[in-house]
This record gives sequence, C-alpha cells and structure tokens, in this order.
Amino acid sequence: MKNATTTVGNRAVVSPEEWTASRIALLKAEKELTHRSDEVARMRQQLPCVEIHKNYVFDTDKGKQSLEALFDGRSQLLVYHFMFGPDYAAGCASCSSIADSFNGITEHLKSHDVMLWAISRAPLTKLQAFKSRMGWSFPWASSFGSDFNYDFGVSYTAEQMEAGAYHNYKKEDPIIHARYKSDGSSDVAMLSGTDLFTYVKERPGMSAFIREGGRIFHTYSAFERGVDILWNMYQWLDRAPLGRNENSFWLKHHDQYNNEQNGSGKSCCH
Repeated sequence: MKNATTTVGNRAVVSPEEWTASRIALLKAEKELTHRSDEVARMRQQLPCVEIHKNYVFDTDKGKQSLEALFDGRSQLLVYHFMFGPDYAAGCASCSSIADSFNGITEHLKSHDVMLWAISRAPLTKLQAFKSRMGWSFPWASSFGSDFNYDFGVSYTAEQMEAGAYHNYKKEDPIIHARYKSDGSSDVAMLSGTDLFTYVKERPGMSAFIREGGRIFHTYSAFERGVDILWNMYQWLDRAPLGRNENSFWLKHHDQYNNEQNGSGKSCCH
C-alpha cells in the first residue's frame, strides 16, 4: 500500500530504495566533514603556545589551589569557563546543559592524562550549593578575586562593556548599561537570578593548558559557537528528525522542566 501522504514536514516520503540513495549521498558529505574536522584538530594541536607567568589561585573543595595544582599531577588541563558570576543566584542554564555531560567523562579524561575543571567567578559556596542541586561531581573551582576570567576573555567590567569589550578575538560594539536591549538572553538571565547586563558580563568558553618541566603553557581557547561541539545535547538534536527546532527560548536547568515543555525554542546567548 502506498503512503497516503507525500511529505512529512519538509521531508518527502519515498521508497526504501530512494531513501537509501539519499542517505548514501548524505554519508559522503558527512565523511568529508569528518575528515575536515580531523584536519582542523591537527591544526589545533599544532597551534603555538604561550607561557603562563601569573600565579593564579583558586578556591576549591580542597582549599586554595594554584593553576598548577589543578593539573592534579597530569600534563594537560582543560577548563570550561562556566558562566556563574558573583551576582548570579544560579549558574547559566546553557552552561549547565553543557556541564550535565561532565560527570561521565572526567574519569576517562583523567586516565588519558587530562584533568577537566569548570571555573567560575562566583564564590565557592555558591558553586558548591548549585553543584549539589544539579547532582554534579566534576571538579569546580572559584576564581573569585582572581584575574583569571578577565585575562582569558570570559569576564568583563561594566566599563569594558560600555566601551566595547574585546571578546572572541574581536572588539564588540559598546553595550550601554541603561540602554541594553534583550536579544532573547533576558530569559536565561532571569534563570540565573540576575539582570541582563550583569548576566552578559560573564561569557562561556573553554581553554586548554599543558604542563612541562614545571612550566605551564596556554595552548587553546574557544568561545561562542566554538564551544558548540562540547554541547552534547545539541549533537543529539542535530540528528533528531526536527533538528534543533528552535524559535523561542526553551532551555532550563534540568530540574526545572515539566510535562508542558514542548522543546521548541532557542538556547540563549551562545
């Protein structure tokens, strides 16, 4: 019996033979993308590095620790710059959805000579309380009182924002506090318990470091869409029948969804 419809959404309804032919054509494009991704990964691993001379100190569950101590005896350190400023009441919902995958990978990374830490500017007590609420166990350090976030381009002062912050390797347009308008980020700012201007003084990102001979080097940082690949949820949604299917804000902390949530929306500021 033939299909009663010829389309489902924007998809044509075809025979199994036609579907297989289309899938093989897409597979070619996917393989090309994979090979290009491998090439870019090699370029990333050959990027020059910069030695770190500043003595950064962080608050952790084990007390005050230096950047070197965060390596925990390993040669490589990956940092997720988690948006959680001192004036936030909760962590950024988007960063939280990325961090939801960290518990399952930290032990794998450790066994491969790599430490993974989240670092935020909020005081440690706030991070610990939110970490408990979310059920997370990965290492999370506070850079409160440190230059770390500012030096690595993920935190900005009000003056920097109003003058036009240098972020993601380019200068932004000035953001005037009193005139700042929402681009959809006000909803996710509200989830963090703060106003929009205060919320966007923090930015998401990741940085990589290597330790050799008692010296520490910065090898890589990425921001904005550069951290999309770390967003495990989106890798699945990109393969779902309707894709990301975003047209309004939808993302929440994982303990705030309810049965009415329909999943149609957009993430926020990334």
